[in-house]
Amino acid sequence: HCHGNRKSDDDEARKARRQLLIASVLCCFFMIAEVVGGALAHSLAIMSDAAHLLTDFASFAISLFAMYLTKKQRTKKLSFGWYRAEILGALTSILFLWVLTGVLVYMGIQRIIHPNYEINATIMLITASLGVVINVILGFTLHQHGHNHSHGGNGSSAYNDSGSESDPEIGTKQRKNLLDDKENLLKYGTIQPESSNNVLDSDHGHSHAKKEKNINVRAAFIHVLGDLVQSVGVLVAALVIYFKPEWKIADPLCTFLFSILVLFTTMHIVKDIVHVLMEGAPRTVDFVEVMRSLFEIPGVRDVHDLRMWSLSMNKVAMAVHLAVEKGSDTMVVLKQSSDMVKSRFGISETVIQVEEFHPNMVDCHECKDPPD
Repeated sequence: HCHGNRKSDDDEARKARRQLLIASVLCCFFMIAEVVGGALAHSLAIMSDAAHLLTDFASFAISLFAMYLTKKQRTKKLSFGWYRAEILGALTSILFLWVLTGVLVYMGIQRIIHPNYEINATIMLITASLGVVINVILGFTLHQHGHNHSHGGNGSSAYNDSGSESDPEIGTKQRKNLLDDKENLLKYGTIQPESSNNVLDSDHGHSHAKKEKNINVRAAFIHVLGDLVQSVGVLVAALVIYFKPEWKIADPLCTFLFSILVLFTTMHIVKDIVHVLMEGAPRTVDFVEVMRSLFEIPGVRDVHDLRMWSLSMNKVAMAVHLAVEKGSDTMVVLKQSSDMVKSRFGISETVIQVEEFHPNMVDCHECKDPPD
């Protein structure tokens, strides 16, 4: 439950919508220019680039519509709202690109089998040059800096500044120390000093959090990168054909190269989409550190059934059971834990159950932490 300030989220959403809208206008304008240029040059590479821009324009429209849906209020049937709409929009965008890639490969094969075509290299060269310029502009328009620098313990991440995941060995040590602390808490009601020295200090006052880009803008940016690579390839092919007209096979070969690059550039974002749809734990929030921070709340004796999942790339949900000492003020524990996970870890949706601690929780199979 949240009564917090959503201004930051709204600003991010407005920025993403503005970026996609500008990209859509530029994309539509240059798509028309490429259709004309490709038809005049008789170039499959130029026409395929125009077709790719058409798909990009459609994907931008889908993304904008998906972002509009995420603003709608939740309903009884959709109790979490429409957050997943942007994930589905991004997935649809990628699938469009894959279908188009298959069509382009087929057309390129046909040109190799039937090489009875002529290409106006001059028009192809001019159009390809404009394509590189436009795609660079689109790239700058859609680029976002995802790194967020925070002070006062309000950011947390399992990633380092470069965006790579923490060392697995370090994570294992943190988990072992946490489990040792948990055992001491359950048995003695306190954390032994020697076991807590090596655990992440979540109140060190200075942290780095890697903030995920809006996934629709990410998908659009991936599209533009593919466009840019293709435009550069078309430009190279145009230069080759301009100076060596007999090497016109460079036109379909450029399309084949682009198709391979598309698969490589889109697989990562598809993996992220699948991770969200499978309700995987968010990669930007560390499970061990969240549990450790919950244990630090006065009165908490046990933390179990901790579950975290992604509603979207920017929205994280969490459910957890907190077992407290007899006589503890459960409302105070509830407020402290809720405020802490939202301010420190950016978890926007929380369900926290506070219950009285019982000794049998020590050996409860259902209360054990999940494996790595």
